[in-house]
Amino acid sequence: MICFPNAKINLGLNIVSKRSDGYHNIETIFYPIPIKDALEVVSTEVHSFNQTGIVIDTPSEKNLVMKALNILEKKYTFPPLAVYLHKSIPFGAGLGGGSSDAANMLCLVNDYCQLKISDNELEELASSIGADCPFFIQNKPVFASGTGNIFESVNLSLSGYYLCLVKPEISVSTAEAYSMVKPHTPSISLKEIITKPITEWKEIMQNDFEASVFAKFPVIGSIKESLYREGAVYASMSGSGSSVFGLFEQPVELEEKFNDCFVWNGPLS
Repeated sequence: MICFPNAKINLGLNIVSKRSDGYHNIETIFYPIPIKDALEVVSTEVHSFNQTGIVIDTPSEKNLVMKALNILEKKYTFPPLAVYLHKSIPFGAGLGGGSSDAANMLCLVNDYCQLKISDNELEELASSIGADCPFFIQNKPVFASGTGNIFESVNLSLSGYYLCLVKPEISVSTAEAYSMVKPHTPSISLKEIITKPITEWKEIMQNDFEASVFAKFPVIGSIKESLYREGAVYASMSGSGSSVFGLFEQPVELEEKFNDCFVWNGPLS
């Protein structure tokens, strides 16, 4: 059985406060996008993991897909599985690719092995892997708060817009990105901003990581400026970076413009 884990982007990201546990409270909108990995499981004699596509320099036992499998194995009985992951979603990009792979692994094993786990329990299992993992169970736009683990459904559709996502050969450490920002309460809620025309987002929807990340990695800021010059109605870094996306009213093909980067162009739904 095979599935195709998709990525997400952050529409706005406010660092609201630092918590006593060392983490931060945030506010953001998670929105699914159609950049996808491929994940397959088949019955075998012993668990195994095989990865192709974009190379990830992580031992297989530490891959979030195998972490998801191990979590399931502690609670449920099912036969050994051979796992095949083909990576197309860039990592270190703020796109949640690893979290999506892990969440989809939970769903895939649930379906393939007929474990009959409810969505609520799948979300609980996913939350033990990462704060944004549960998002990919329902895979619908949400307003996320807390550490990015508290979700509230939002009425938002970007259908009819076109996405150009650009990821340079840079990875931004999430921990370092958080260390460079000063928490603050936003003057306007993202839940209110998304009710306004997208053409107004440029002036009011912010990603708090951008100032410090652009200062350290000017090329990321330059990509955002270039997307606006190419006609984007809104452009932003996703998460803590390093990918930058632009929303366009017409299809675009910008591979040549960013020929030293990963580039994805396509419609949104």
